[in-house]
Amino acid sequence: MNLIALSLKGLRRDLRASDVRALFVALALAVAATTMIGFFLDRLDRGLTRQAGQLLGGDLVLEQGQAFDDELRQTLRQAGLELSDQVDLVSMVSQADAFQPAGLKVVDDHYPLYGQVRVDRGNGIEGLAHGPPPGSAWIAPRLAQLLDAGIGDTVQVGSLSLTVAGLIEREPDQQGGFSGLAPRIMLNLQDLEATGLVRPGSRIEYEILAAGPPAAIDGLESRLDALRDAGVEIRDVRVDRPSLGRSLDRAQKYLSLAGLAAVLLAGVAVAMATRRYVDRHLDTAALLRCFGASQRQLGQLFAWQLAWLGLVAAAVGALLGLAGQAALLALLTRFLPLELPPPGGMPWLMGILTALAVLVGFAGPTLLRLKRVSALKVLRRELDPIPASGWVVVVVASLVFGALLWLYSGDPLLSVGILLGGLVALVVLWGLGQLMLTLLLAVLARLPQRSQQGRAWQLGGRQLARRRTASLGQLLAFSVTFAAMAIIALVRGDLLTTWQAQLPADTPNYFAINIQPQERDGVELLIDSAADTTSGLYPMVRGRLTAIDGEPPQQQVPEANRTDGALRRDLNLTWRATLPEGNRITEGAWFGSDGAADAGSATASDGSVPISVEEELAGRLGLSLGDELTFTIGSDSVTGRITSLRHLDWESFQPNFFIIFPPGALDGFGHSYITSFHLPDAGDEMLGEMVRQYPGVSVLNVEALLEQVRVILGQVTRAIEFVLGFVLLAGISVLYAALTASRPARAHEGALLRVFGAGNRTLARMQWAEFALLGFASGLLGAALAEASALGIYGWLGLAPRMHWLMWGIMPLLGAAIVGGIGYLLSRSSRRQAPMASLRLLGET
Repeated sequence: MNLIALSLKGLRRDLRASDVRALFVALALAVAATTMIGFFLDRLDRGLTRQAGQLLGGDLVLEQGQAFDDELRQTLRQAGLELSDQVDLVSMVSQADAFQPAGLKVVDDHYPLYGQVRVDRGNGIEGLAHGPPPGSAWIAPRLAQLLDAGIGDTVQVGSLSLTVAGLIEREPDQQGGFSGLAPRIMLNLQDLEATGLVRPGSRIEYEILAAGPPAAIDGLESRLDALRDAGVEIRDVRVDRPSLGRSLDRAQKYLSLAGLAAVLLAGVAVAMATRRYVDRHLDTAALLRCFGASQRQLGQLFAWQLAWLGLVAAAVGALLGLAGQAALLALLTRFLPLELPPPGGMPWLMGILTALAVLVGFAGPTLLRLKRVSALKVLRRELDPIPASGWVVVVVASLVFGALLWLYSGDPLLSVGILLGGLVALVVLWGLGQLMLTLLLAVLARLPQRSQQGRAWQLGGRQLARRRTASLGQLLAFSVTFAAMAIIALVRGDLLTTWQAQLPADTPNYFAINIQPQERDGVELLIDSAADTTSGLYPMVRGRLTAIDGEPPQQQVPEANRTDGALRRDLNLTWRATLPEGNRITEGAWFGSDGAADAGSATASDGSVPISVEEELAGRLGLSLGDELTFTIGSDSVTGRITSLRHLDWESFQPNFFIIFPPGALDGFGHSYITSFHLPDAGDEMLGEMVRQYPGVSVLNVEALLEQVRVILGQVTRAIEFVLGFVLLAGISVLYAALTASRPARAHEGALLRVFGAGNRTLARMQWAEFALLGFASGLLGAALAEASALGIYGWLGLAPRMHWLMWGIMPLLGAAIVGGIGYLLSRSSRRQAPMASLRLLGET
């Protein structure tokens, strides 16, 4: 108890010291970043668990591109499941002269299996346990606004007129992500046939939603496996609990790693501040040894003191994290079509654990010096205990950080990979830092000394050379911080605005799909009369990949890709005599070229036809030239042999296809056509005429969807910048801790120079030059680190790599200004002190 009381007294006194304040700020920021992300992900995880059935629409969901047979429904009902049929497709909806592409949700009388549909039928919002009756439709408020339609008005869906009976406020099984961008209209399944939208080649998804006990689903496992092998997509609420799409799942991992980046930077700040903390307390520890304190008691005393500091910082950081997660939630509201439960207690415990782990890992090895101090240090100041090796500190900190990484990510291989990669990067940066300091000092040595400014720069360089190891450590810490700033700018600038800037002015802003063969000439004539550019019409046949070289696909593709979406859904097949625009042959030859069968003799002696496959799909499925692919189309099948692989320009907004056949190979199958075109603002009249003449053709306004995508991307960008703001604050804490730790040594050297006649102006110039040189070198090294990281990010996103020359010019100057300014301000108080006071700073307690 005496030790605890003494530790509290010591902590109250130490809070006036700048190094303890740096410790506190670094710990609080680390906890704030991790708890903010922890609170958000915890609420999201528990909310998804609680509402998983509602998000899927049932405990089991079966989906395919063609209608299910009644025998399957009977099997599911006999197993004790309640069923609801649902059909999803996209079509044009019109009202008077207004028209708009919309997502059609066709439901039966058993919908919804879970929850209620919240609808305004004219008397306020009410919860209903059924869908719209036949002859009527419920529409989303956004669709009502676009069509200028209200309750009681009539809208046209295909060939059918429906009465608007309500406005949808929320659907219990509403899915998040980009699939919900098109405004929704809900109608009864009995009206689907009358719309005339179910046609050969139409893009339709049929679903069976099933609700029942887990035991009933377990009893169907063998039947479900057979359905999966047949290409039916099956989602089980226990296995495929919705995570709001793969993009949000990646966002969860990214946010966790961003929090760990803040922990790492804060840990570096803790390590630097702890070194100064230990130096200040060496004399105190020696005095306590004189009064009989044992090494164990010293260790406990200072451990208690830092533990109290860590707990207080954890509490403050957790409160900041709680406020931060509310802001993060507000930024991502459009991605979360569910109500999240209140924050739980686990992130609080994780925050406390993070603070204590950072203290143990980054401060523990340095604190051992206090435990080993000799009582003779009271008389002989040179008897400081030998500091822990820098590599010992790095190894211990790395192990603790690796454990935190494993704890937060749950992936041991990822943790080990990042840890080893970070250590390799540290060694490379250390070598580059030494080389950079050597070159910088060599350049300074050649500067003329006639002016006071030139002498100040040389004195500043000599100060860096005198403390080369400490300067190198600060250089690495500052470089990582500046690299984080640069990467934020690159993500915000290049990965978003550059992508948008790549779209030329005549990029197609409309797609027309479900064009039937008898409508082709008329639709093409209408488009050519008003469009600036057009891609031409591509035929489209939907087929399922059912065999690779005569074997089931799941047995032929690499094990890691056996659940690839291309194996679980119908693919869009087309035929073409010439290579489409935006495509480039990477292997093999196109139809009619040397080494490939021509279009006129498409069918080979073994019954296969030449086909061209997109290279990324081929890579995922392990395909190569000469492989045979069999596609099932309806009740028939067709086999093709790969004669070429293609690279696609997915940003072209042209119709793109994974598989292309030669002309004549698919003529016997039902097909529709697709095209894209750019329509100027004055082309609305043509669209209205197309809807009137061809109500079954779906026209998608890509420009409107892209604008909504940009809005969501902006939200995600702001959320990322908000999270990375904590990373930047943690990096700034590194700057503060590093400069605070070296302040006494610099003040002592400045006092010696003042004793020998240097004035305040000379000292100010010298200190500014020293910090500015350190910042300049850090900015240069940080630019190199950011450039290398950007190359990796660009490769991951499939963007063309490029150099950022402007960053190389700005970063060193920005680093010199930031580090030089902060260092100048922190050293201002020591310049105002009497030389004797500054000389005593090295021994202050």
